[in-house]
Amino acid sequence: MNLAFARRLSAEFLGSALLAALVIGSGIAAQRLSPSDTGLQLLENALATALGLPVLILIFAPVSGAHFNPVVSLVDSVIGMRAWRDTIAYIPAQIAGCIVGAILANLMFGDPAVSISTTDRLMPPHFLAEVIATAGLILVIFVLARTDRANLTPAAVGAYIGAAYFFTSSTSFANPAITIGRIFSDTFAGIAPTSAPGYIAAQIIGAALGLLVLRWLYPRAASRT
Repeated sequence: MNLAFARRLSAEFLGSALLAALVIGSGIAAQRLSPSDTGLQLLENALATALGLPVLILIFAPVSGAHFNPVVSLVDSVIGMRAWRDTIAYIPAQIAGCIVGAILANLMFGDPAVSISTTDRLMPPHFLAEVIATAGLILVIFVLARTDRANLTPAAVGAYIGAAYFFTSSTSFANPAITIGRIFSDTFAGIAPTSAPGYIAAQIIGAALGLLVLRWLYPRAASRT
């Protein structure tokens, strides 16, 4: 493994860990600050994510592309923008990072390092919501890349995810790695292990749908990096 490749993997691991800590930690804080108002809890969680995610992208994008998300990495390779060697290595780093981030979030708020979530989230409307949320995320990222507006990606992704907390019934996980990480925190942002496979399946379908729409609307082939 060469040094540049090791740096890319480190960036994906660290970025994913910080993303999970951001999402889960802000959810725990929201529960404690607004214990009787679920709507306000969701607003606080969404706002923290919408503000924090662009910062993480700005930090890590120059190193690894700041995917933090297996379906983003997969689409990146399918359209020829990222070597498959990177994606195959990125995915375990992203998953491990999100698990570590969940543990860190738990510890920061004085909870047990690992508490398996008991929040059952999987219902047909939630499955559909994850398909839509993930397809939309893929379009935001790769339409900007294909139209030479990648500099807008951090703000656009943050805004989209913040909005998707509210316009989707699932609160827009849109990421298999963060879905797995959330299993390890029985808090506001958690998801029960029995619900996670359905969410991940929906996210894969959504990524494929987003890719199809991308190729239809923007057929220009991307160059490999």
